[in-house]
Amino acid sequence: MTHLRAQDYRRMPWKNGGGETVEIIVSPDGAGLADFDWRISMATVATDGPFSIFPDTDRTLSILEGAGMALSIEGHDPILLTRDSVPLPFPADAVTSATLADGPITDLNVMTRRGKISHQVERLATETAGEIRLEAETALILVDRGEIEITVGADRSRLAARDCLVVQGATEEAVALSGQGTIYIIRLHKI
Repeated sequence: MTHLRAQDYRRMPWKNGGGETVEIIVSPDGAGLADFDWRISMATVATDGPFSIFPDTDRTLSILEGAGMALSIEGHDPILLTRDSVPLPFPADAVTSATLADGPITDLNVMTRRGKISHQVERLATETAGEIRLEAETALILVDRGEIEITVGADRSRLAARDCLVVQGATEEAVALSGQGTIYIIRLHKI
């Protein structure tokens, strides 16, 4: 289990040069935008515009801050994505553009190489204490709001907002959660 702290994340320009992303983690370590197997990042979107195209990649987007944005994804009607929306999966190689609802937003972006890795993203509000099962080869828990204590087996970590916990070999592992807040559970599976 690895605790990633928000202040240690790497900042880098968007692939299309239109903004900045905060890379939480990428696999394999040190992979670039063209050769990652999976990548978890956050970005502030301050203006309307196109998304970067990532060939052979699947993406899931969630809104962490702001009023939301309408996504126009090639072949589909526009979809309004807000903090209350279910995380939205779509192909990262589809032509996509965003129109902000009311000012800047911060999003959570999960991308996996199609045919190699699949993923699911779930948002969960925690009230006091509870237990979840990760059921994934690799799982990540990102704290969106609040402070959450997470226990996996004998290991315990206290995560602040935007910290992330990486659990390898998490197929059957029970995870105890304690604290109030909102988390995102990201499950990654080799295909």
